Amino acid sequence: MPLVRIDVNSGRTVEEVGKISRRIHDAILAEYGIPERDYFHIVTEHAPGQIFAQDAGLGFERSPGVVMIQIFTQEGRSREDKQSLFAAIAAQLAEVGVAGEDVFLGYMENSASDWSFGFGRAQYVTGELAVPRK
Repeated sequence: MPLVRIDVNSGRTVEEVGKISRRIHDAILAEYGIPERDYFHIVTEHAPGQIFAQDAGLGFERSPGVVMIQIFTQEGRSREDKQSLFAAIAAQLAEVGVAGEDVFLGYMENSASDWSFGFGRAQYVTGELAVPRK
């Protein structure tokens, strides 16, 4: 059950923002085999000058169309699984017009005991939800 935060500059239509979110979810579904309804995204639009995303010394320029993605998910996936997910997200976003250099992704892992889906309970710990496995 990844929690995905997506930050973009303002100016896209509601439909365009929805497609970005959906394409990221589609990549996660395909790569990690999570259930369709494990769809937890927060999209935040920012005014010009509120996102700073340089190239980290890689020698390319980002456009104002940059999409900054943070994925919070449970630990345990391999380096190869993560790299495959990163490539799948970039490929999915390219299909809706987001250039590869405009895809910035941070991936944070935690454990099953770090999640509550409501009612003040850690459902993976209580057994109300099965801990996802690839």
